[in-house]
Amino acid sequence: MAQRRLTDFFARRRPTPCGSVPPRAKPIWRTPSPSKCAPSTPVSAPGSSRKRARPLAEPARGDAAPPARRRLRLPAAECPSDQISDPSPPAPGKKTKKAKAAGSHSVSRQRHPAAQEDPIPSKVTFSELKSCLQRAKELGARVQELRASAEDVGESSMPKVEENPTEPCGEKALPAYQRFHALAQPGPPGLVLPYKYQVLAEMFRSMDTIVGMLYNRSETATFTKIKQGVQDMMRKRFEEHNVGQIKTVYPTCYRFRQERNIPTFKDSVKRSDYQLTVEPLLDQEAGGTVAPQLTASRLLQRRQVFSHNLVERVREYHRTFLASLNPPMVVPEDQLTRWHPRFNVDEVPDIEPAELPQPPITEKLATAQEVLARARSIMSPKMEKALNDLALRTAQPSSPGSPSPAQPVTPPATLSSALKGVSQSLLERIRAKEAQKQLAQMTRRPEQEQRLQRLQRLPELARVLRNIFVSERKPALPMEVACARMVGSYCTAMSHGEMEKHVKLLSELLPDWVSLHHIRTDTYVKLDKAAELAGITEQLARLTQAEESL
Repeated sequence: MAQRRLTDFFARRRPTPCGSVPPRAKPIWRTPSPSKCAPSTPVSAPGSSRKRARPLAEPARGDAAPPARRRLRLPAAECPSDQISDPSPPAPGKKTKKAKAAGSHSVSRQRHPAAQEDPIPSKVTFSELKSCLQRAKELGARVQELRASAEDVGESSMPKVEENPTEPCGEKALPAYQRFHALAQPGPPGLVLPYKYQVLAEMFRSMDTIVGMLYNRSETATFTKIKQGVQDMMRKRFEEHNVGQIKTVYPTCYRFRQERNIPTFKDSVKRSDYQLTVEPLLDQEAGGTVAPQLTASRLLQRRQVFSHNLVERVREYHRTFLASLNPPMVVPEDQLTRWHPRFNVDEVPDIEPAELPQPPITEKLATAQEVLARARSIMSPKMEKALNDLALRTAQPSSPGSPSPAQPVTPPATLSSALKGVSQSLLERIRAKEAQKQLAQMTRRPEQEQRLQRLQRLPELARVLRNIFVSERKPALPMEVACARMVGSYCTAMSHGEMEKHVKLLSELLPDWVSLHHIRTDTYVKLDKAAELAGITEQLARLTQAEESL
């Protein structure tokens, strides 16, 4: 019996015809079984003694490899053209590794088809992106040129505004809540203080509270104690120049002295050092023997005096501003209820701090000349020469400072080029009328201000009230019902009581169109729906304009 070869082991598998469909479809990337395309040969039963017929070998082609190593080219219908498998069963060595590598290569090619695409579209996209970027740069440069030309045209066509004679000394980099503090105050406009003045008033309140506490318990109030207390209360820095500003505004408030031998209980301040002490100045009551106390009523009175002094300082700048207008304006102080619209309150100059007592100057040797004059008698000639040289070197750099350049004088405001050709008399009449309107606005009382605001709302409220009567189809409505409907229809939120005041003012101004009738405990509103709404609105506008000019 002939000895079997190792490769004959794989031929024991049941052969299947090439055209048959296997029970389980295999992926196309796997290497097909060699038995698929093998010719159908009879297989002997396992118990048979007959020898298995060997498969027919293909004829040799030139210097071909042995039959065990020949490669099989599968038909195109069963396997793709790019997959080549071994016709003979692979050996359990490197043939299995080659088959696995071929299978993994085919899987990766099918899973990533985009990697084998033509790279030409990416080049086209890059060129398009480059052209878009160049176009964006050109458009940006064009926009900047147009913006610069627009700014130049705006500056040349803008009329010159009269400059404020009082230049603010505050920093230009202040935040907006300080520069426009006066414009953001709630409630009706009035004599609003600048933000820095209100901060100083709060500092005075805190300082007076702490000084009063220390004074009432017979404790010396030093600046160190006051500074710490004020900073804890306000969460702001409190320095000696703030105390000087308080002294400038209210000179008769405190007595300042430099004293020493005051217990401080601190290692940083020695007992022998001079300290600034603060003592409140209080009026002695007639016939009183006990030292006056800084009570709550006195604190409130001093605070009111300090606020009044701050307002008086702002009034002075406001008076100067009114005198610089064209034409100049004069407003009685007792009738002034608000500042001029063009008067910038927050740019009022800072309060200059007053001079506080300074500690006495003790003699200290600070320069080499003083040391030389003091120790001339106890030093050697060589040391004296060295000190002389040092004194000369230190005296040379110190030279009198150059005088500061004079500030350029601001030229007077000239007539705008936009007003050329306009009659001077017409300009004078316009300015006089504007000054009269601003004067009436500055001397208006809070009650007049509220009435004027209601008058400005009446045209819209008249339209809403007429629409309510037309939709209800009734000649009269209760006051509560009419006000409730108007509150729901008006564009601004308003209370029921405020709306009732507007209806009463409307009936007061136009009694022929709106009338109120009191029947028992109720009030009814009656409206003439036949009247023209345009005439009513025009009449209310005339009344509002006449009220504003008063």
